[in-house]
Parts: sequence; structure tokens; C-alpha cells
Amino acid sequence: MVRPSDTMPPSATGSQKNAPAHAAMAELRVVRKERRYQQVAEQIERLILKGVLKPGDLLPPERDLVKKFGVGRSSIRDAIRTLEVMGILDPRQGHGTVVREVSADALVVPLASVLMRKREMIAELVDVRRMIEPALAARAALNASEEELAHLADILERQERKMRRGEPTIDEDSEFHYALALAARNSVVLKVVDLLMDLLRESRTRSLQVPGRLERSVAGHRRILRALQRRDPNAAEAAVRKHLKEIEEIVLRQL
Repeated sequence: MVRPSDTMPPSATGSQKNAPAHAAMAELRVVRKERRYQQVAEQIERLILKGVLKPGDLLPPERDLVKKFGVGRSSIRDAIRTLEVMGILDPRQGHGTVVREVSADALVVPLASVLMRKREMIAELVDVRRMIEPALAARAALNASEEELAHLADILERQERKMRRGEPTIDEDSEFHYALALAARNSVVLKVVDLLMDLLRESRTRSLQVPGRLERSVAGHRRILRALQRRDPNAAEAAVRKHLKEIEEIVLRQL
């Protein structure tokens, strides 16, 4: 038995398979600068509710969405994660992001509610950091070796160089806080900090893109390092508290 796909050229079958994605791309618009990932999520949600994208359809590739919306990859990924939480999208490893059968629950849960829950979760995570990291900094001021202090200084120097070149510093930001926890000499708390770093990577990535946030991050790290170099636990604790307060204000203002 001859199937239609056996007589069609590969380009034709591929075109039919990608038809929903092509139709979706035609309706998408470049987003404004404010809350980009939220605007991306809203546009994709509208396409699904209108039936342009149907259950089982693949979302257009990430690189195409980046070009169409005029945003960075992090905004696209944040939007997809938000719609995943709402039960609308299903990212599948090695396959792509698939539109799910939209449930009644997904339809009645507005995006604003999801964002509010996300905001509350981030606030709680920052609160946990406030409980842990100032105390770790105080311990690090007393326990850090000269090699560990030199390593922290090296991380900060790399972060400053990248900042001056206009490059992202997410890796150095995470590395600095992890090295600080390592210098406190508590392997159990270190695992907790490691988990927090993973959970907060998304908010850290987004917040470091806010104008002025990168400079404040570097300044905060510089204050922390100076306190550690003076072996002043009280100053180190206060520097971390101030740093976390600045982070919280920026991230929650975004959400």
C-alpha cells in the first residue's frame, strides 16, 4: 500500500507538519521592553485559545521565537515555563514544546495569578537566603583561608571585566555566592545553598538584565569581600543583608 508521504517530496511533508507553527509565527508581534516574558506568554496563550495552535502542535523553535518577538532566549524560556505551570505547554526533551489539551483549570487560572504565585515563591526563596547567607558570611570572615579570599577577589575581578564589556555575569554572580558559602566551612549548609542557587537562577538571570542591577551586584560583592578581607564578621553579615535587600527589591518589582 502506498502512503501519501511515500509520493510527496520531503519538503512537502515537512511543510504540512510545521503548518501550525508557521501560522502561529505569522500572528506574533515584537514585544515591548517591559516584562517581556509575560508579553510572550500572553501572545502564545492567545494563539492557543484562538485555535491557531492546537493540542499536539509543536511550538515554533526557540531561535524563531527569539527573532519574531525581538527578545532574548531567557524571556522565551521564562514564558514557556510560565505556560507549563498553567498546564498549557509541555516541553519534551529532544522533541520540542507541545501544546497540551487545554483543561478547564488552565482556562480559569489567569496569567496574573500564576505570576503572583511565582512572585511569592521568589520572595520566600530570598527570605531563606536572608536566614542563611548573612550567617555564612560572618563565618567566612573568620574561617576563610587566604587562598579562598584570593579566589573571591578573582571572581569579582572577572565579573567587573565582563560588566565593563557589557557581557552577562550570571556565572560569576553564582560562583561568588557559592565560594562565599564554601569559605564558611559547613558542608551541610553548602548543599542547601547549592539548591537555592539552582532555584534562583531564573530570577538572577532576569534581574541582572535590569539597567543598573549589574553595577549594584558588583558593588554589593565588593562590600562583602572588603569585610571578609578585614576579618570583620559583623560587617560581612551586614553587607550580605544589604545585598539581598537590593536583589529582592529589583526582582519583585519586575514581577
